[in-house]
Amino acid sequence: MKHETNLVSASLNGVRSSPRKMRLVVNLIRNKEIYKALDILEYSSKKRISLCLKKLLMSLLDNWEKKNNDPYFKKNDEEYSLYVKKIQVNQGKTLKRLRPVPQGRGHRIRKRSSNIIAFLSKRKKN
Repeated sequence: MKHETNLVSASLNGVRSSPRKMRLVVNLIRNKEIYKALDILEYSSKKRISLCLKKLLMSLLDNWEKKNNDPYFKKNDEEYSLYVKKIQVNQGKTLKRLRPVPQGRGHRIRKRSSNIIAFLSKRKKN
């Protein structure tokens, strides 16, 4: 496996939203430049999910800064741009609850959660 020096990752586990709903928002920011992705999340309709994803992207930027010993904010913008190379949503733990229904029965309610992992990389600007 080839080791990339310009690749950083961050993960967010146990987000209380179903993976299916989370993927709808994640697909909007996949392969986008990091600041464009943050802007998209700022005006996204799924507010709670967007806050979790913004937290993840800010963690990615912080990890980039720590790994490369130079803040991206102070770099020359004309050299390269940071973008979300890969982001995937997996199913986390599922809480199982019972809901009472007529005739003394109970129906199962599944409260799903998500695990998200994202990778940040740089590419040359055109």
